[in-house]
Amino acid sequence: MTRTSIASWNINSVRARIGIVEKFLREEAPDILCLQETKVECTLFPPDMFKRLGYDHIVTHGQRMHHGVAIVSKVPLTDIRKYDWQANGEARHVGVTLPSGVRLDNVYIPAGGDIPDRELNPKFGQKLDFFGRMTEWSGALNGTPTVLTGDFNVAPLESDVWNHKALLDVVSHTPIEVETLARLQAASNWIDLGRHFIPAPERLYTWWSYRAKDWEASNRGRRLDHMWVTPDLMPKAVSHRIVQPARSWERPSDHIPLITEFDF
Repeated sequence: MTRTSIASWNINSVRARIGIVEKFLREEAPDILCLQETKVECTLFPPDMFKRLGYDHIVTHGQRMHHGVAIVSKVPLTDIRKYDWQANGEARHVGVTLPSGVRLDNVYIPAGGDIPDRELNPKFGQKLDFFGRMTEWSGALNGTPTVLTGDFNVAPLESDVWNHKALLDVVSHTPIEVETLARLQAASNWIDLGRHFIPAPERLYTWWSYRAKDWEASNRGRRLDHMWVTPDLMPKAVSHRIVQPARSWERPSDHIPLITEFDF
């Protein structure tokens, strides 16, 4: 058994923000980093900085200008999987198996557009259907110890948003999205590490809009990024935290990283 740290971060273009990714890796040095919204084809993913810092194992699932996920690691990665849970070819999932036998799945769930109605907004329907396929997958894990992380694009709890009442009709916090996320969670009795280590009603955000002139002063955040584990891994989770200062770094992502330490 060894201490293993896993980080997750929606970087909003890995090439545009390679400088702050390097800063994060030098300061926090996680063993594994899961990235979402890499916005780059697999052949153009920039490996050099990662390898200089000891992240020799790189798995990508990308596409040009949009979406994209990647896992970079100091430890070997095997059993690579890339699921198309939206059934449209978008690069939104990559999964691997760690040396411990633990499965790690990294996902970028669709944002869902601006109108929370699948008839008026097909993107919202696609988001709900994506969750539906994930729920079927989750129910078939059959006891495989798994870490599921990424940008889920849903803030489920009242304390996961800056104003619950104001956001009830805003995509990412609508009742139907919260209920849909709950069905996914129930499908394998997933443990939400963010709320295990930082219980509600404490405020906990991982995303702040670029539209705010001073994001820190207004603090109109949402917890869109998550790390879940199957119940068998809960005793192995040692700590979980967010890296909020990253939102103020040069040319920041609108999301911040999460880091969990495990003993496995």
